[in-house]
Amino acid sequence: MTAAAGSMTEPHVLAHAKRRLFPDDEDRRGYAVVDTQFGQERWIADEPIDPAIRETLAPFNHIRVGTGYPDLVGVRTLDDEWLAADRLGDDPPLVAIEAKGRTEGGRVDVERGVVQAYDRLHEANAAYVAAPTPAISQSARTLASELNVGVLGVDADGVVEPIERPRVVGNCTTSETDAIRFQASAQGVADRSFSLNHPKNYLAYPLAVYHRQDTESVVAQRVVGAVEGARQGAEFLDLVDVTPTRTELTPLGREVVRFALREYGSADAALDAFDDWKGSRRRFCDAAPRWGQLARRVVYAYPATQLLVEEIQHMHEDGVETPTLVELVTYLHELHPSLTVELFVRGTDDVRSRVLGPDGELRTEPLSTGETYHSPTVFQLKAMLYHAGILTDRGAEPSNLDPETDVWALRDPV
Repeated sequence: MTAAAGSMTEPHVLAHAKRRLFPDDEDRRGYAVVDTQFGQERWIADEPIDPAIRETLAPFNHIRVGTGYPDLVGVRTLDDEWLAADRLGDDPPLVAIEAKGRTEGGRVDVERGVVQAYDRLHEANAAYVAAPTPAISQSARTLASELNVGVLGVDADGVVEPIERPRVVGNCTTSETDAIRFQASAQGVADRSFSLNHPKNYLAYPLAVYHRQDTESVVAQRVVGAVEGARQGAEFLDLVDVTPTRTELTPLGREVVRFALREYGSADAALDAFDDWKGSRRRFCDAAPRWGQLARRVVYAYPATQLLVEEIQHMHEDGVETPTLVELVTYLHELHPSLTVELFVRGTDDVRSRVLGPDGELRTEPLSTGETYHSPTVFQLKAMLYHAGILTDRGAEPSNLDPETDVWALRDPV
């Protein structure tokens, strides 16, 4: 093994592998998290982890796949060079990666990584071990081939090559892996999801798509100036399907149009009503009750809403009638740890490292600080749940948020 290759620890190996298999691109949706153990400042003895490496590895979460916690879990459509056969169906595969690098004893245990990766195939579609190329022996390659585990050779300069390519397999899903699949989907919670805090802006977008005039012009002139925000939110609420060449109505989006035509007779007449609501501070379900009921249906169809409503209802049944944000997140993390982190906690390495310990344990002290939280959830999504008549209180920007007094209560608990 060369000195340069031998100097690579697991964080370095994993960072190179993540850059290659999960690059930052908008053309092909994907999402990956790295295990919380990599969020620590040091890896071997007194050797600090380069901040640039930690930034590459972020966001961190503790996702159980199989009987353990892979170093990386992600969902993305992979290029043919990484796989031995075509993927199953149209959905991108869930991928697990185990990284092996220099330990304090100087050994790189690639074969152990192969066995660990094989365990992940109970719930992952493809599993890999990533290691310094000179450390990958023929015996490790043979074992990986027999177990259908991919092998990624990593050079010190960051070049990653597929030495063994796995076949994509079917799997079972769990609430843990579902959290990552959700994040990688068009409805996952991301910084590009909800930028507007009123559901009217998203409900109007299908009408603009249906309208005979240019969609963007109709939205800008008659609904809201933030056209891109309206489009993104409509997509995340599954009202429109956006492709590089066109935007089409989904079944739910078509139902919004049908409702508008039934109520108003034409798209133009319906859009006139939206123009009247510009700048209104009234709760939408009170200002426009029938539209409010439709908004409730649309927002409730968003998967995160269903989880929140059910668990807040359970808290109410347990006597916690007006849970604060801190109480809600603490409660949810006990039941749905992975999804709770993805839904509420910002994905930057510094925030996740403060909130989660090396083994994924939740540290409650950082939950009292507004900057810990993901704005699309605590501001925009919560505001929409308020306007739809589901929650009692509006959302707030993290900079203006007091998590210990911010109430997440149902307007109509059962």
